[in-house]
Amino acid sequence: MITAIMPDDKNSQIIHTIKAYGKSLLGFIRRRVKNDADAEDILQDVWYQFSSVINSEPIEQTSAWLYKVARNKITDKHKKKTETLLDDMLTGEDEEEDTADFKAILFTETSTPETEYLRNLFWDQLFIALDELPNEQKDVFVWHELDDMSFQEIADITGEKMQTLVSRKRYAVLHLRKRLQQLYKEITEY
Repeated sequence: MITAIMPDDKNSQIIHTIKAYGKSLLGFIRRRVKNDADAEDILQDVWYQFSSVINSEPIEQTSAWLYKVARNKITDKHKKKTETLLDDMLTGEDEEEDTADFKAILFTETSTPETEYLRNLFWDQLFIALDELPNEQKDVFVWHELDDMSFQEIADITGEKMQTLVSRKRYAVLHLRKRLQQLYKEITEY
């Protein structure tokens, strides 16, 4: 149900929404980013976007809207780092041109319903594939590739040998390459 909201009502709706969803939304974001500072920055961006939108148009399903915006902000944070990673995941010797076309679709600045769908599908599949990995492999991959930590920094945190960490990342990359190749084929053959 959409209701007309007066300016003062909009401010109270923003405050009510922050109180109702703030903790759970921050928890959702924290599980997907490197540190609390990044999570809080993303949450602040979500609230800013919410306050901008609520002043111009009503939102029918506030919870779904907030989580979608949060997911998009998390994706944007990882997007730049993962763009170079995509080269490693998808490129074989004779597939470089096709992969460039796939990357152009995923990382284009213009947004159409089709590119938005493909982008969301890619990020969803990437995070699903990451969740399929053993925690040790997933953590090393996320820290090294998405959070831009060196193997030495990871070794200092975990107490593991660097060679062990490199090996774990290699297994993660092999798994992700297989999963993303499958998605790439499905999209390009469609």
